[in-house]
Amino acid sequence: MNQQQDNLSEDSNDFSEEERAAVYRTIFSRRDVRGDFLNNPIPDDVLTRVLQAAHHAPSVGFMQPWDFMLISSKEKRQGVHDLFLEANEEAAQMFDGDRQQLYRSLKLEGILDSPLNICITCDRERTGPVVIGRTHMREMDLYSTVCAVQNLWLAARSEGLGVGWVSILHKQALRHLLGIPENIEVVAYLCIGYVSHFRDRPELEQAGWLPRRPLEELIHYDGWDIRKKPGQN
Repeated sequence: MNQQQDNLSEDSNDFSEEERAAVYRTIFSRRDVRGDFLNNPIPDDVLTRVLQAAHHAPSVGFMQPWDFMLISSKEKRQGVHDLFLEANEEAAQMFDGDRQQLYRSLKLEGILDSPLNICITCDRERTGPVVIGRTHMREMDLYSTVCAVQNLWLAARSEGLGVGWVSILHKQALRHLLGIPENIEVVAYLCIGYVSHFRDRPELEQAGWLPRRPLEELIHYDGWDIRKKPGQN
């Protein structure tokens, strides 16, 4: 990994049919992995490629607000897992009846199952108070960091690595456990590692929690209330 990502040659502007198919295959086969992790270590060169992909995400004002905390210590991961168990019990109480029963049957993290956890943060002060593109939408730096998460996720999938995003955590408790300064925003806590298999469909879809919405129901044309493309009956 050198300057290759930043200095692409002119003939690299187009993708071959095979390259294009690989991009879409990676997107459509990406999964939120919770319980299918193997204990195999991630080679340093593979992890570096994945982090480089995350670091090449788009960022508002090119401020690159992200940091990546790599957590392999069993003690630290156990501490995070304890935080999850507390928050998860609180979450379960928010659902009623059969919905709560189904919720409790779901495995919603792989904190101890995966060999590595990654906490991705956003430094909202990295390049000063005034940032190109964030002058009117202050949250754009957070969105930029989420783009880094997505880049990491897709790069990991192309390497045969599964990723699971754990969001059932109290951020302040996680911040305290990991020693994250108050001015740094916690964006994502990820579990990453090789897996026994990737599921055909997202786990929550398979479990009947929710179906995938049809794309045509989510497209608007020139205004929120216009659902048909101009010229359509």
